[in-house]
Amino acid sequence: MIRDAAKSDAGAIAHIYNFYIENTAISFEEKPVSGADIERRIEGVQGAGLPWLVAVEDGAVVGYAYATKWKERSAYRFSVEASVYLANQMQGRGLGAKLYKATFAKLKEGGINTVIGGITLPNSASVALHEKMGMKKVAHFEKVGFKFDQWHDVGYWQISLDA
Repeated sequence: MIRDAAKSDAGAIAHIYNFYIENTAISFEEKPVSGADIERRIEGVQGAGLPWLVAVEDGAVVGYAYATKWKERSAYRFSVEASVYLANQMQGRGLGAKLYKATFAKLKEGGINTVIGGITLPNSASVALHEKMGMKKVAHFEKVGFKFDQWHDVGYWQISLDA
């Protein structure tokens, strides 16, 4: 089941996200987040009229997706950056695509035209997911993130929802 995130989901979301913070360069955050941190982020995203969704299986949150403003300037108001994270044991089951489909549908309903996804490279699973969703690579920035004592590249994928 995929539904809107609630405040009560914040602890489970933080648990999922902290795995990526502590063990991977997928997120460029370097310090674990608390449930209260996530609760504030959910409120900010939903307060801006953007979706934050969770996937629930057997009563537990096993993944989430959300969108944030791409940039603050008003001309960017129809563009967002979207992210999806899955509990480690849930990868490879098509859940990321389901979360993105639901997120894209809500964004389109809300008048969003362009969705952008940033990926720390290399990350073949994330690249495959974004391309499965019809997104195309539009940028590659070299050595823009420094985590775990090494530099990381970031690529950006994009899709227009009005197509």
